[in-house]
Amino acid sequence: MMEKTLKQDEIDALFQAARSSAPEAERAEVRARVVPYNFSSAGQISTEQLRAISMLNDLFARNLTHNLAAWLRTRFQVNLVSAEQIQFNEFLLRIPEISYVASVRLEPLGALSVLQLDLGLAPPIIDLLLGGEGKDGPLRELTDIEESILGSVVEIICRELTAAWQPVGLSFNFERRQMQTQVARIMSVTEKTLCLSFEIRMPHSSGLLNLAFPAVVANTILRRLTSDWGRRRRHAGEIRERMEAAVRRIHFGGSLQLPTVRLPASAIENLEPGSILRLDLPANTVPVWRVGGQTLSPAQVIRQGHHRGARMERQTRETEA
Repeated sequence: MMEKTLKQDEIDALFQAARSSAPEAERAEVRARVVPYNFSSAGQISTEQLRAISMLNDLFARNLTHNLAAWLRTRFQVNLVSAEQIQFNEFLLRIPEISYVASVRLEPLGALSVLQLDLGLAPPIIDLLLGGEGKDGPLRELTDIEESILGSVVEIICRELTAAWQPVGLSFNFERRQMQTQVARIMSVTEKTLCLSFEIRMPHSSGLLNLAFPAVVANTILRRLTSDWGRRRRHAGEIRERMEAAVRRIHFGGSLQLPTVRLPASAIENLEPGSILRLDLPANTVPVWRVGGQTLSPAQVIRQGHHRGARMERQTRETEA
């Protein structure tokens, strides 16, 4: 088969065509990557930030479940339903006509957030705190006494929120209950808020607990979550080696002792030199080696030269774990 040999002018023409087509291909690639910008999506919460927020509020839900269940002496389950970013007027539309709405001040920012609790949960909670069985009741407005009782529940909720959100340095302080007509004055209706929804289940009732944070609070939370919270600081290798060497020089108190026994006071009171004290332990009981108050291993008493010693028998479950 005969090979085709190109002349110099044909080679120059091919290179010239390649140079002229390259910018067009680059411009086409750039045009393919350009998309219209949507200004309404500015400040949207990313998936990673939502995951961090969900972790904090899962902790809040577990703590509130445990503490309110113990306080009310009944089954009380709290679960995180959603965490989303919506405008405040959309949050207002979700509030039922008869509902418990309170303002919560967040320090040190000095900003106000909104807490909304379904009033269907109020009758069983109040009934339990007044000595009843926690039965459901009709949906109605609260009396002054009932509102004071429910206010103590909201204070517990704020306390647990403060404990759960401690990594971002925010404190939740219950301010007062707000009437429906006053809620819209807490923040601008067009402001973008961070809305958290929790489902509360009791033996005879269920309802929602909703929280709405203003933009300044949401931005502070997200900034601290993405920068500080959850980030483990790692030391340089040289510093870590010096720290480990220093730790190895620390002295801990250790002892080889028999298990703890209970003795009557009369047995100790009547002790005299030469008396034998019965410990109510089997003769084959093996002493345990304890260091820094922690049991490390059963050990036998031995002699090593002119010194006492201890020979380890086996590791305890605590050490193996």
